[in-house]
Amino acid sequence: MKRSIATIGYEGATIQEFVAALRRASIKRVIDVRAIPLSRKKGFSKNQLNDFLTANGIEYVHLRGLGDPKEGREAARAGKYALFEKIYGKHIESEAAVEALELAASIIREASACLMCFEAEHEKCHRSIVADHLKEMTGYSIINLEVREQAKGRIAA
Repeated sequence: MKRSIATIGYEGATIQEFVAALRRASIKRVIDVRAIPLSRKKGFSKNQLNDFLTANGIEYVHLRGLGDPKEGREAARAGKYALFEKIYGKHIESEAAVEALELAASIIREASACLMCFEAEHEKCHRSIVADHLKEMTGYSIINLEVREQAKGRIAA
């Protein structure tokens, strides 16, 4: 079976639905790529998320260096995706991001792992850019998971 890099967004999900989606995909580790791992959604702030995942046999890792800078988040929220991609494209070349990418690649090589962020639509989230870089580094395919069971994960080319 070919190895893959999974991604998932928790927008619109409960923590229970989120974990169920990870379990369906046999994910062993979650790599949080949010710059600021806080959430208004119950269960998705760093410490609560870590505790809930650990209780469900899933390891949690936060890689702040892969987070989207404030300017990129603002551009994405405003629907300015070209600007968002430009901002994040510059950020991912930074020393902090390169180090975090190398660590993420190492984690993904060790066990099934999933990049997580907020946005449900992976095309509008920086985790897709991170996944593309990791695909180049590892040669693995990308699977974009969706939380709702009726919307099973799709495999990206």
